[in-house]
Amino acid sequence: MQNTDLNAQLFERARRSIPGGVNSPVRAFKAVGGTPRFVKRAQGSCFWDANGKRYIDYIGSWGPMILGHGHPAVVEAVQKAVLEGFSFGAPTEREVELAEELIRLVPSMDMVRLVSSGTEAAMSAIRLARGATGRSKFIKFEGCYHGHADALLVKAGSGLATFGNPTSAGVPPEVVRDTLVLEYNNLAQLEEAFALHGSELACLMIEPIAGNMNFVRASVPFMKRCRELCTQHGVLLVFDEVMTGFRVALGSAQSVYASAIPGFAPDMTVLGKVIGGGMPLAAFGGSRAVMEQLAPLGPVYQAGTLSGNPVATACGLATLREISKPGFFEALAQQTHSLTSGLQKLASGAGVPFSADSEGGMFGFFLMKDLPTNYLQVMKTDSDRFNRVFHGLLDRGVYIAPALYEAGFVSAAHTDQDIAETLDAAAQVFNLL
Repeated sequence: MQNTDLNAQLFERARRSIPGGVNSPVRAFKAVGGTPRFVKRAQGSCFWDANGKRYIDYIGSWGPMILGHGHPAVVEAVQKAVLEGFSFGAPTEREVELAEELIRLVPSMDMVRLVSSGTEAAMSAIRLARGATGRSKFIKFEGCYHGHADALLVKAGSGLATFGNPTSAGVPPEVVRDTLVLEYNNLAQLEEAFALHGSELACLMIEPIAGNMNFVRASVPFMKRCRELCTQHGVLLVFDEVMTGFRVALGSAQSVYASAIPGFAPDMTVLGKVIGGGMPLAAFGGSRAVMEQLAPLGPVYQAGTLSGNPVATACGLATLREISKPGFFEALAQQTHSLTSGLQKLASGAGVPFSADSEGGMFGFFLMKDLPTNYLQVMKTDSDRFNRVFHGLLDRGVYIAPALYEAGFVSAAHTDQDIAETLDAAAQVFNLL
């Protein structure tokens, strides 16, 4: 009998021409099993797959679709930009407008450089930090993802006296020899690392709220000490806000920490996702003194043919203008909290170990009693049970990340009815666990 599942047909076809049938690994459903859903169209809070089935979307293109899909103001801006030209390889006024808007909203940045992807922005920020400080080594944290540049695909070494080990084939050991990987939220390890290597470090790069080990916050004391140690040792504190930027607050995650730590600010910021509104666009920025080390002013080279693309900047600017409207983030945070608190209540009633957290329009949940604080704790999640939750929700028209290590996202387009439908589906699933 012929298979009438168009998702399965497309996946089989895709595997003949695309490695694994997908252009980004997590889309393959390898962690959860089953057949990926091939999206045909999206609108508001939902998308429809190749079979025409509707899903309430809680990945939102992994964060960018904070307004939901097809917001009228964004569509209008993109359509107008397309008619003016796809790409020029020359400066445009809109690039300047977007840079000015980013600097206005994130006051820790005096200047920004626009690029096309979060990986490119993070990679370039590290190069700039090395060039500005004249040092080679840097710190990252296990469970934080900063893109797939070679020096960042690394896991912890055998101790703080040793540096990282590659986590991907094709990354030579010598490429990651200057990458020191620490445990997230581990103050003692942080102190020891700076005591051993402080004078050799160019930067410390961190996701303030890690979204690639689900949703894990850096504690306020930990972040405060990161800032203090970086200042003491002349190390640049780099906030990777590709995921959290304009997603957890209008001032991004750094504004959340600044409200708890007087005078707090990172030295550099990496942005992506929301600032492109769904188009390929990212940025990195910092103080004027650091950013002027970039070519053509300084000796640190970075370039990109499609950087500041006129269609992407139109999409990003329209998105930023919508989310800057009064009350936007208060409403978004409330809707996100309604989801997580509702899930918590349902899980408790069904006797399912469960914990959840959220900030702005970003959330995460764990099938464990207490919220984890680092990657090793996240790995203790019951993956088999998570897979049953994932497929149970999927069968009922609710699409969450197909991996327990990924955060979720609520958009301004998610309605009370969407939340109610989601909680009704979750109630059925929890009662089957």
